Amino acid sequence: MSVEISQQLQPVMHVKVTPKQIAANYILQMSSVELQEAIAQELDENPALEMQEQATCPICGSPIAGNYCTECMPRKAEDAEDGGRLTSADDLPGDGQTRLRDEADEFDPIARAEADFTLEDHLTWNLHALLPSRLHPVADHVIGALDSNGFLTQTDVEIADATGVTVDDVEEVLAAMKGLEPIGIGSRSITESLLAQIEYLREQGEVEIPARAEEVVGQHLADLGERRFREVAASVGITQRDVIGVWEFVKGNLNPYPTAAFTAAVSPDASRPIIRPDVLIRDIDGELTVEVVESRRFSLRVAPIYSSLSSKLRSNETTEVEKQHVRQYVGRAKFFIDNINRRRATIQRIAEALVDRQRDYLVNGVQHLVPLTRAEVGELIGMHESTVSRATAEKYVMIPSGEVVPFSHFFTASLGVKDQIKRMIEAEDPKHPLSDQEIADALAEEGIALARRTVAKYRDELQILPARLRHR
Repeated sequence: MSVEISQQLQPVMHVKVTPKQIAANYILQMSSVELQEAIAQELDENPALEMQEQATCPICGSPIAGNYCTECMPRKAEDAEDGGRLTSADDLPGDGQTRLRDEADEFDPIARAEADFTLEDHLTWNLHALLPSRLHPVADHVIGALDSNGFLTQTDVEIADATGVTVDDVEEVLAAMKGLEPIGIGSRSITESLLAQIEYLREQGEVEIPARAEEVVGQHLADLGERRFREVAASVGITQRDVIGVWEFVKGNLNPYPTAAFTAAVSPDASRPIIRPDVLIRDIDGELTVEVVESRRFSLRVAPIYSSLSSKLRSNETTEVEKQHVRQYVGRAKFFIDNINRRRATIQRIAEALVDRQRDYLVNGVQHLVPLTRAEVGELIGMHESTVSRATAEKYVMIPSGEVVPFSHFFTASLGVKDQIKRMIEAEDPKHPLSDQEIADALAEEGIALARRTVAKYRDELQILPARLRHR
C-alpha cells in the first residue's frame, strides 16, 4: 500500500469586508445628531475638509444671494408706492430682517418640525392611531395631566369626571399609553414606572432580569436607594448578593423618570425635547416628493487650497513631506465626503421605496398602512436587509400631514391591521360579536392574510376581550 501526497491549487471565493465598507456602514447607522458630531470632529481634525458656507432659503433650500429668495419670497409689491420693485428685508423698517426670517420659518417644514414636535406630539400621534376617535379627547386630557417627569397627576375617577366618560374608558386609554415609549410614561410613581419597565424588558427577553426584581423594587425601593441591602435581603428571603444584583440592574437598565428616557435631539433651550426629521415627504400638487434633509444642513468639500496643492504634487517645488501631508488629508477628506454622499443616497432610495409601497398611508392615514418588512424594501432596491436596518435606525420622517414619525412606523406591519381589527369590533353586532376566525376571514377578503392566532394576539394587545366575553 502506498500513500501519495500532492499539492493542488483551488480557487476559493471569500467575502472580505474592506475598511471602506466598515466606515461607510458606521456612518450610515448614525443618527442625525451623531452625524453632525462626527462632521464637526472631522472638520477639526482634517484641514483639507471644509464646510461650504452658502446662504439658502429656509423654505425651498434654494441658494440666495441677498435677503430674499427669488423662488419663494414676494417679488412684486404692486400695491406699494415703490412701483413694484423687489421687496427685500432691507426695505422693511426696524427689525424687518428678523420678521422676514420668522415668516420664512413659519412655512419651513424643517423649522416647523424642529420647533413643534415634542413628547406631547409623539404621545398624541400614537394614542390617536391606537384609540377610537371617541377617546381622543380623553387621551388629550391624560397627556395634559402628565407632569414634567411624565407622571400622571390625576386618578382614573378624576379623569373620567373631567372628560365625561366611564372609568373603563380611561383604563383603555391608559392601557394604550402603557405600551408607548418612553416605557413608564403615565405612571403615578417612580415605583410604578420602574415596574412597568421591568415588565417590558421581561417581555422583550433581551435583558436578563434578576430573580425577585419586581418584589425588591415594588416593596423595598427606598431601602434599595439607601443601600440597605442586608435588610432587604432578610425581608425578601434572598442573599445580599442577589439584592446588589437587582440594584445594579436598576441602575444600568431603568430610568425612574419616564421623560428623561425620551431620546431625541435637544434644542438650544434644553427644556424642550424635539425630534429633527432626517427625511421630508411632502405632497406637492398631488405628487409625493422625498428630500433627505442633510443636503440642507451641510455641504462638504475639499478645501480649495488643498485641491490646488493636490494638483501640484508632481512639481519639484513640493517636498516629499508636503506631498505626504496633502495626499493623506485630501484622501481622507474625499473618503469622508464619499461616505456621507453614500449615506444620503441610500436613505433617499429607501424613502422613495417606502413612498411607493405606503402611499395610501401617507395620503389617507394610519389605517391604510400595509404590512411591510425591511427585507422587502431591501429586495426592491437591491440592498441587504441589514443595510436597510442600519439606514433607518434612529432616524425620523416628516410625513405630508406634518407629523414626524420614526422610520420604524413604515415597517409596523401590525399597526394598520390592528386599527382595522379595532374598527371591525367596534362596528360588530353586540349580540353576535365576531370571533377571531371571522375577523381573519374578513381581513382575507380585503387582501390581508392573517392566521386566527395572529388576530387573537393583536386583539389581546389592543386590550379587547374575546368574542365569548364581548357578548351582550
